[in-house]
Amino acid sequence: MTPPETNRPSQLLRLLGVGFGVAVTIGGTIGTGILRRPGTIAQELGQPSLALLVWALVGVYALIGSLQVIELGTMIPKAGAWYVFARRAFGDYVGFVIGISSWLGSIAAMAFGAAVMGEYIALLMPPLTAYIKAIAIGILLAFTAFHLIGVRLASRAQEVMSFIKAVGLLAFVVICFTYTPDEPLQFSGDNTIPIEGSLLVGILAALQSVFYTYDGWHTAAYFTEEDINPNKNLPRSMMIGVLLIIGIYLLVNLALFHVLPIEQLAKSKLPAADAVQVLFGPASAKVVTLLLMISIMGIINAQIMFNPRVLFAISRDGLFAKAFTRVNTGGTPAPAMFLTVAMSILMIVTGTYSKLSDVASFFFVLCYAAAFASLIRLRKTAPELPRPVLAWGYPLTTWLMLLASLAFLVGVIYSDLYSSAYAVGFIILSYPLFLLVKRLNRV
Repeated sequence: MTPPETNRPSQLLRLLGVGFGVAVTIGGTIGTGILRRPGTIAQELGQPSLALLVWALVGVYALIGSLQVIELGTMIPKAGAWYVFARRAFGDYVGFVIGISSWLGSIAAMAFGAAVMGEYIALLMPPLTAYIKAIAIGILLAFTAFHLIGVRLASRAQEVMSFIKAVGLLAFVVICFTYTPDEPLQFSGDNTIPIEGSLLVGILAALQSVFYTYDGWHTAAYFTEEDINPNKNLPRSMMIGVLLIIGIYLLVNLALFHVLPIEQLAKSKLPAADAVQVLFGPASAKVVTLLLMISIMGIINAQIMFNPRVLFAISRDGLFAKAFTRVNTGGTPAPAMFLTVAMSILMIVTGTYSKLSDVASFFFVLCYAAAFASLIRLRKTAPELPRPVLAWGYPLTTWLMLLASLAFLVGVIYSDLYSSAYAVGFIILSYPLFLLVKRLNRV
């Protein structure tokens, strides 16, 4: 199939292939979490083996989830992912709730990423400390201008940044296992620490943290409409990408436990930097800061690509303003991107991104649950839809994934009532908004 060189308004371009799919899966998933969260998780669980088990279990969840999403993505190859699946299975309102939840969660995550990158720039250049918000806004505006050029250039940038990110993390692992510090730290016999509170609460908190770092395993599904051959490329992209992510996450954790005693790891806000300092001294921490910045750039680039496509898809179906269905000659849904970035900037200016990023895990897993439920329903209500790739292990694996997602949502509500109240309140308030949008579109 030859990709078109021009497009009409409201039409995305078919330009993307498996290389981009793998890159956007890695780039849309691996951010700062893997270099920051292992310390928090070690503190919550108190032992390396349990921490590694949690990272592995969420990885298995992402892998099996990918096998379900592949069927949905090849069955309905349209931009929008979770929104498209939920709307096709359960109708406009459920689709609207899932689509807006996905959009808002990713907006908060993008604002958080830009703010964190501003903080790291200030660490490298302390005189800029007073301008962190301005730096974060400038980063988002620069990415916006870059993406206006078109999908072809943005996709190549994603491939380069994801490659550098993966190589950098693997180099970190190799260094941790091959270099010996001049003054090695002392490890206790069992290398464990006591935890505060109950183990169940610690496991729930750890799962929530790890779920957040794995979010993005589905990113390739947002681009099936722009893939030159989604039936072949989506399975390859998701499987290769998710397996690489699981491998990188487990290796980085093993490297950190190899270098740092759990007592020190549990107290660390940036374990990767502490590990490098143990090996090479304090000045080496800047190397980790640079790697973190590259990771953030990759994830912002992915977010600013996929998230406007959710708004584009919602608008195309008449559930949001038609103005956001416009696509420029480079294949970028520019108006949808402008609103997405504007919302992120508003969150940075007001500081609300930090609160909403706590809610993001709830939104993300809500979207996962809706996708698994959509697959079950569409198998019954739409058997005529083409299914080039069938979900592995259906219906057992699909039901297990749905139940696991619902159990996690219950766990989030139990462990964080404040953030969950935000999410539930949004879902309730979304109904009058949905009715208003429908009425305005009829007018």
